[in-house]
Amino acid sequence: MPAAPVSIRPLQHDDRAVWRDLWAQYNAFYGREGDTALDGEIVATTWKRLMSDEEPVYGLVADLGGALLGLTHFVFHRNLIHIADTCYMQDLFTVEAARGHGVGRKLIDGVADACRTRGVKDIYWHTQLENQTARGLYDRLARNTYFLVYRTDVA
Repeated sequence: MPAAPVSIRPLQHDDRAVWRDLWAQYNAFYGREGDTALDGEIVATTWKRLMSDEEPVYGLVADLGGALLGLTHFVFHRNLIHIADTCYMQDLFTVEAARGHGVGRKLIDGVADACRTRGVKDIYWHTQLENQTARGLYDRLARNTYFLVYRTDVA
């Protein structure tokens, strides 16, 4: 798909409608759609956090001449085995037509640039075992730590 250069830039206030659509597609990929879609309050709060200078949450988009092809969200936080903060890339998504054209890699590179600016030397992320398309990219760019993720609800 991308014949022209794709630029990576921070999310802007006027990206809200397209961001919402991209994030809905990302969430649908992980089964959060229809009856299991994220509550509107979560979506609104996420957007508010991404736009706030007071939050450690950031978003980048892949822009091809005004068309947004993908997004990433990431969080800087403390790490108890390093002095410097670390970066958790929570979400990475590209539209299907852009997959295999380097857009995901450019988004990851954008997160790495943000880390360099802050003196952060570590980025980590998760994906599902079955996500072979993404894992093909991830295996070229990073090391698999072979950790499993466990989660429990706190009542």
